[in-house]
Amino acid sequence: MKTILATRYIDVPEGVDVDITCRNVKVTGKRGSLERSFKHLQLEITKVSDKKYRVDAWFSNKKALACVRTFCTHVKNMIKGVTYGYRYVLKSVYAHFPINMTATDGGKALNVRNFLGEKVVRVINMHNGVTVKASGNKDEIFVEGNDIELVSVSAALIHQSCLVKKKDIRKFLDGIYVSDKTTVESTEEQ
Repeated sequence: MKTILATRYIDVPEGVDVDITCRNVKVTGKRGSLERSFKHLQLEITKVSDKKYRVDAWFSNKKALACVRTFCTHVKNMIKGVTYGYRYVLKSVYAHFPINMTATDGGKALNVRNFLGEKVVRVINMHNGVTVKASGNKDEIFVEGNDIELVSVSAALIHQSCLVKKKDIRKFLDGIYVSDKTTVESTEEQ
């Protein structure tokens, strides 16, 4: 069954500029700008006012209706990214051999040494626009950036580089785990 019209609105906060042309979205804020193409979605995006957009899906089935909210959420994540930034806090967990994490190339890469006593150095390169740095606490690092997807993928690459192979993972819990997801600059809600 098709729904004739599904509508959602995107409110743009002060200090953020959103430009949507031909389903290409460009969001500019105090921390920088993000661009993304949504050409694959069959949506109608209309500028209602300077700080408000309307997203419509006409004669859509259930799958296409879900894209309306998905599009709005992606744009809101971009707005939050250029306003506050995203920060993933990762902690290293070990039983015996202390894991050594060092940011290199000015935060563009992370070197992991002494994982389970291994001599090999793991080098994890961050995605564009994502930096890694020491948090100041022991065995803790920050992965920061404006794009939530690139930040989370970079954090996942760090986690995946330190997986225990050929051992019982219920016993060998060593690794680097995401302990907190927050923003770089504090928000009013927190």
